[in-house]
Amino acid sequence: MGRIMSGRLNGKIAIITGAGQQPGTTPGNGRATALRFAQEGATCVLVDINGDWAEETRDMIGGGAAIVLPADVTDEASCNDIIHKTLATFGRIDVLHNNVGMSKGDRATPDLDVAVWDQIMTLNLKSMFMLCKAALPSMRERRAGSIITISSTSSLSMRPTVAYKTSKGAINTFTQHIAAENAKFGVRANAILPGLIDTPMAVERRAAETGRPRADIRAERDALVPMGHMGEALDVANAAVFLASDEAKYITGVLLPVDGGLVLKRG
Repeated sequence: MGRIMSGRLNGKIAIITGAGQQPGTTPGNGRATALRFAQEGATCVLVDINGDWAEETRDMIGGGAAIVLPADVTDEASCNDIIHKTLATFGRIDVLHNNVGMSKGDRATPDLDVAVWDQIMTLNLKSMFMLCKAALPSMRERRAGSIITISSTSSLSMRPTVAYKTSKGAINTFTQHIAAENAKFGVRANAILPGLIDTPMAVERRAAETGRPRADIRAERDALVPMGHMGEALDVANAAVFLASDEAKYITGVLLPVDGGLVLKRG
């Protein structure tokens, strides 16, 4: 994708975790966000446990608008290293976009393995805490910064499995705590709650696990949404651009559904 700027994030340094993606026919939320941030003028630090996937995202951005940092965000030393390398390279962090997450192996409470609970909580929630902990001192010192967390509408509605929903509900609370705690330092924090989005994690994984055709999975998910279709990763990315930009300079502590009305239906 070419670097076409309208300048909403011009000059900003943005860390995006989960910036690569597993193979699929549609973009994932992290990659779409990285591309949109770069289009709007940001320099992106692309973090992913799979360096090759992050390199693919950088290739799509083109030019010198991004660097890749392969890292495991479930490891505290790696989280600290992401922040330290970004500060050493660019001198500041304007945006921290926490995008990683998983639901694989989740079950109803009596059936869920404790190790799977720990794995989901560590990736979905603890990683965000560790990155925020590492990034906040420099943001506070500069009295500026936007932290964006990716939650889910499942945090607000019924779900047959326990760990993913619980982790996302905790992300909502964590984000609002970060917002309240750091408002006096000029640091904002907001959560995006995607609904049913057509991403490789949502469609390709389900197709692989169940053996069902992708078209059937998409049709089933489309039918659940009041607007009649799933969203695209671009819908999530555009919300992130707004929250990262100075247009949202007076917005903090918000839980923003991007869901085609799904919460209204489930609520």
